[in-house]
Amino acid sequence: MSAAFKDHFSDTSDRYARYRPSYPPALFAWLASTSPQTERAWDVGTGSGQAARALGEHFTEVVATDASERQLERAEDHARVRYACAPAEHSGLADASVDLITVAQAAHWFDLPAFYAEVRRVARGPAVLALWCYSLLSIDQVVDPVLQRFHLDTMGPWWPPERALTDSGYVTIPFPFDELTAPACSMVAQWDLADLLGYLGTWSSVRAYRQARGDDPLQPLGADLAAAWGDPQARRDVRWPVHMRVGRVESGGGESGA
Repeated sequence: MSAAFKDHFSDTSDRYARYRPSYPPALFAWLASTSPQTERAWDVGTGSGQAARALGEHFTEVVATDASERQLERAEDHARVRYACAPAEHSGLADASVDLITVAQAAHWFDLPAFYAEVRRVARGPAVLALWCYSLLSIDQVVDPVLQRFHLDTMGPWWPPERALTDSGYVTIPFPFDELTAPACSMVAQWDLADLLGYLGTWSSVRAYRQARGDDPLQPLGADLAAAWGDPQARRDVRWPVHMRVGRVESGGGESGA
């Protein structure tokens, strides 16, 4: 495990696997169509493997790595996905062995110069690198203001600085590759109030707040959300806009991995 690894999610890995939303299948079909080959993909910072399993429907092999062993323990098996515990900057993959590299909601935690060097080493050029993140969820004009106040006012001091990169939709992230235009897409789920609160409990800011203060910010929020939501068992559409940076990567060579 990298000494610089910032582990914000291992102690909520079960909740992360249960409540983190799924990406639309069309996203992975498009990524496969842009890849020069579909022999091997590398999903970096895979967490519990949501993106890796979707890539497994399009690639012969998917290597899914994460620096957190506890996250990987929650990953579901897939016949074409091989999980490995490794930091983003030191994958252990061989030189020029990967056609597509994906990073779903994780690139803001990486040492980007070191990660980009690793991308160039393992890329079988012209490979494709795709980084993406998603914005604050949206439900409706009654619930959204409650969530926005919680996100900005209550949680504002507790977000790690890397959160600014996702709030900007990765527009400000360094990306030194020949960029492709990605199609617009969103994640959509149907949740009741308990699902929403379960998801909010996976936020890194909520974890930091609980550890520092010893109480749970979701308790007062739950009352405010209940008033805005109505019937707590009613299922509502929840939407997250997805923001992507996609580019072509030429192989950079280097020493072979294991």
